[in-house]
Amino acid sequence: MKVLNAEELRVAEGVLFKQLPKSLRVYGLLHSMNMHKGNTVDVVVDTWPDFKVIICRPDLKVNANKTVSYYSTDEQILRRMLTEENSLDWSTYFMVEGFDLTHATLLKDMSSARGVNARLICVARVMYLPDCTLPPIKVSELRSRISSLNDSHVELVNSTWKYGGDEVGHWNIKNYISNFPSCCITDDQGQPVSWILVYNDCAMGILYTLPEHRRKGYAKIVVSTLARKLHAEGYPVYCFIDEDNEVSYRLFKKMGFTQDPSYRAAWLEFNF
Repeated sequence: MKVLNAEELRVAEGVLFKQLPKSLRVYGLLHSMNMHKGNTVDVVVDTWPDFKVIICRPDLKVNANKTVSYYSTDEQILRRMLTEENSLDWSTYFMVEGFDLTHATLLKDMSSARGVNARLICVARVMYLPDCTLPPIKVSELRSRISSLNDSHVELVNSTWKYGGDEVGHWNIKNYISNFPSCCITDDQGQPVSWILVYNDCAMGILYTLPEHRRKGYAKIVVSTLARKLHAEGYPVYCFIDEDNEVSYRLFKKMGFTQDPSYRAAWLEFNF
């Protein structure tokens, strides 16, 4: 097992780019790190440079974040790294985010063998726009009201976020707004009424429109505007959509985002 240095992280990003879309979660994290966006994690591989497994894990010396992400093309090597090589700290709470759902049984079996409880949090479709081909959208009358979010909007976004509403959510939203592109439409007083952000893995998310401003096409506008901006700045253009969120799924599909039907991303927490 090897911990990658800064130069090796850039090489690994290029390798993962060739394995999109299944590598998107880890590719996005490495892309973010290589753009100096503040992701403080250790990135380890089984071998270098021809790795089969790459794991992004917390660097507990400088970060209390308990999230783990990985990409694997060899399940046996993944099993070995997670059990024999102690690539993870199984003694404390952590969450594996955005992994291939087909590995859920493997992860649960390994945790059970260690006497660690595990719980599936969500399953999501992975929607990807590789060439940024989007349908035309008329925004002329709204152009002056399209902008980016700022720190004064953190509490509003956090209060409407499905996974927010608390101090951790507030910190996360502030981090996303401060370090990554965002897009919103404001009302006549300059307050956001519809918005979308970018997570630290470069995925678009937290799409929301205030109830009194829905059915005006605002979601299409903020998605399209942010997707074009991300593409122009070299970000991957993709998102995770909860399996039960048919409204968002239809929206992104209609806008040209595609998916690998054999691939679902999942979130699993341990020692909860």
